[in-house]
Formats: sequence, C-alpha cells, structure tokens
Amino acid sequence: MTSSDTQYVSSRDNALLKDLRRLAQDSHAYRRQGRVWLEGDHLCRAALQRGLRPSHAVFQASYFDRAGHQWADAGGKAVVVDDTLFASISGLESPAAMGFVLPLPAAPALEPDAPSVLLDGLQDAGNVGTILRSAAAFGFGQVLAMKGTAALWSPKVLRAGMGAHFGLRLVEGLEPDAVDKLAVPLLATSSHQGEYLHRTALPWPCAWVFGHEGQGVSAALSERAGRFVRIVQPGGEESLNVAAAAAICLHASAAGDRGQAGRAGRAG
Repeated sequence: MTSSDTQYVSSRDNALLKDLRRLAQDSHAYRRQGRVWLEGDHLCRAALQRGLRPSHAVFQASYFDRAGHQWADAGGKAVVVDDTLFASISGLESPAAMGFVLPLPAAPALEPDAPSVLLDGLQDAGNVGTILRSAAAFGFGQVLAMKGTAALWSPKVLRAGMGAHFGLRLVEGLEPDAVDKLAVPLLATSSHQGEYLHRTALPWPCAWVFGHEGQGVSAALSERAGRFVRIVQPGGEESLNVAAAAAICLHASAAGDRGQAGRAGRAG
C-alpha cells in the first residue's frame, strides 16, 4: 500500500463506511455484497497466510499511524477511518483496530469422496465456527451446510472459526438430496441411539452429521445416515453441546481407523 492507495474517511455518511457497517453487523450482507468482513489482526493474518488478498484494508486512524507499516504488503486499498467512526463499524463489544474486506469466495462444487462435516440446521454462530475449527484440525476438509444453518461467512462465524474458513471447502444452502452425491459413509450423532463412539470402528473417509442444537439431526438426513453414533456420558448429563460433541467425534475419526491405516502403510 502506498499513499496513493490510501483513502481517509472522516464522515459518518461515507458510502464505503455504510457498506462496512452492514458487512460487520448483518449476518447475511456478505451474500448481497459479494464480499466478507474480517475484523482483527489474527483473522487478517490467517487470510494472508492462505494467499488471500483484501480489496480494502481498513484501519483505525491511530493504529494506522502507529502500525500501518506492518501491513504494507497486504495489498488492496488502505482505508483509514477516524477512531470514533471505526468503532461504529464493528459488531464487537471491544472493536479491533483494523480489518479486511475480501471478495466472497466462489461457491465450490460438492466433492463426493472428501471427508466431510454436515451441519444440519445449526443456529448458533459460535457453535458453527467452532465446528469449522475442529473440522480443519482433524482433516475434514469439506463442510456442507444445509439450508437453515447459520450463514458460514457471517462475521460471528468467521470470528469463531479463527481462520479455519480459509483452509476448507465450504458449501452452504444445501437441500437434503444434495447429500445423495456423497460417496462416503454418513454417520449421524444421536444422544439416545446407535453405537457408542468408543466401541465402534469408524470408516475413513466418512461424513459426520451434526444437527440442530435442540432438535438434533433432521428426519431427512437421519433417513440417509448409514449409522448412528452416541457418546458415553458417565457424568449423567442429558446431552453435550453440539460443538463439543463434534470435536470428540472428529478427533475419534482422525485418531482411529485413519491413524491405523497410516501406521499399516508405513509398516508395509
């Protein structure tokens, strides 16, 4: 970024500032604008590490004066906003001092053979973002969101995902029949039926289905599941938070049959 690439904003009525407010505060604005808002140093650096470049790098004025040079290679147009106005953009209680605007990635095609996570009507953005982090950590590179699931590229899901978005194939707004394209076994979580996770041999690759926080997996996806799996809870709780259950299940897949297959290959 050079001085010629820098725009200074001091008016609350600036058109770009209005668009940024919508991106940061409306969970569906990214679909209308075709771009997403990343707020904070960590998310922006995670995007850069994946080779993504912003169309705009937006800075609080005092931060830009102090540390703007650290972002000289980020690319895009620098937008410097008066400190008081920058706070009006953010959807956070404690706004960060900078953010990126990225073009919304093109929706990829569903990959039939990919280890996958299916999100079936999950509503809580924190749960969705946390599951994306677990998927990325445990080698499930494709996440399929059924229609009715929290918007995957919304600011709250992006913050909870902590950069996981940039390493995943994300497909959203799907109807149940799209799942029929998968060529891997479909495992559905349940709090009351199926095999206990710690006693079952898990296939790899596979696809895990995680359902709505209150209602669980829908009937449409339950009918398509080849197996139900539940997690033993000796403490007696009725159920686990869906993001916690997802982390347990995905880790079991990564450490179970997949690990055994890898060890067998090395031994051979």
